[in-house]
Amino acid sequence: MHVLIVDDERTIREGLKRTINGAFGDVRVSTAASAAEALGILLRDRVHVVFLDIMMPGMNGLELLAQARGTHKGIKWIVVSAHSEFAYAQEALRLGAKDYILKPFGKEQIVKTVAALLEEWTQEETHPSGRGLLEQNLNYLREAVFRRWIQGLDIGRFDLRSIQAEHHRFHLLAVKLESNPELSLRNFIVENVMTEYIGQCGNGFIVNLDGDFLVGVVTLKDEAGAEWFRLGAIAHLDRCLKVPYQLYVSDLQTDFYAIPSEIRKIYTSGEERMPETEGEGSSADHKNDVIDIAIQYMKSSFQDNLSLEILSSVVYLNPVYFSKLFKQKTGTGYKEYLTKLRLERAAEMLADPALSVTRIAELVGYPDVRNFTQVFRKHYNCTPGQFRAEKSHVKA
Repeated sequence: MHVLIVDDERTIREGLKRTINGAFGDVRVSTAASAAEALGILLRDRVHVVFLDIMMPGMNGLELLAQARGTHKGIKWIVVSAHSEFAYAQEALRLGAKDYILKPFGKEQIVKTVAALLEEWTQEETHPSGRGLLEQNLNYLREAVFRRWIQGLDIGRFDLRSIQAEHHRFHLLAVKLESNPELSLRNFIVENVMTEYIGQCGNGFIVNLDGDFLVGVVTLKDEAGAEWFRLGAIAHLDRCLKVPYQLYVSDLQTDFYAIPSEIRKIYTSGEERMPETEGEGSSADHKNDVIDIAIQYMKSSFQDNLSLEILSSVVYLNPVYFSKLFKQKTGTGYKEYLTKLRLERAAEMLADPALSVTRIAELVGYPDVRNFTQVFRKHYNCTPGQFRAEKSHVKA
């Protein structure tokens, strides 16, 4: 079994490595001081378990988990953090983490955790899940065949109808990266991020076609459109890329067997077909667009149960990242912004004497009138009833 420890604190990395090596002589242990270094190891080696710190400079642990889980579904993720906030643990588990360990931790806890993981890994190696293994191998096979097909290479006796059956109405997508020494690592990041995003938006895949050029096919869910998908893809890519790139998403396509010729046109036409150049220079505008979409959704649905997870899913962003982005854009947290929307609407409704305070509370998203009254008092320094009486007195 191969264990990877990802933590920016050297003492934590080395301490975990010594503990695991001391207790399990047949377990291989690698370490990484950053998310970028960890992605490099994941690209080169087969890793079975990752001990992952949340708070690291640059890309944090949750962002790494969100990016890497798409194409590393067999990895067991153990999040290690000094932060006991429930939101961190909830988000880690939502992203697929197997466990959440709080610092400081004892050697016994780590040994017990690794022993359980080693037993689980041994069972899986001895008795692999036939269905899961088959599905994973079929996905790899289809992507490899697709790559050869669009390159004009022989695909043997493989029947493309098995792929075509899933994509009657689809969009082509392409990502062109600026060439640089870290190209292989960035290709890996893009492939993981886009694989994850495509899975959220519908069905499809993306493959590395020619060095810095990645292409894919996606069949979107019924309510999604190409521009909506493109906007979300930009937001995802801007999180992990600090170099210029170009993104192309086609209009709706129906001729599956024309894909090779269409991709060749995209590849040869270059900037004429892919005019949107993204990266550090223009990412702020697209991030603002994503937050604008979220704000419009809040204004139209503030009466609903709008948790951070629900709101971030509307624009297909990681909740932790969305929260930071929202505060950068608005200067306030999403919860405070939502509360302000609700109370402003409640203040307007209080002018209607036919509506009871209980009914108004329900209409603006507070099923518990006592909670509504407490929140209202904190914001306006008076109860809803006092606010109504004061406004009625002013009118009189």
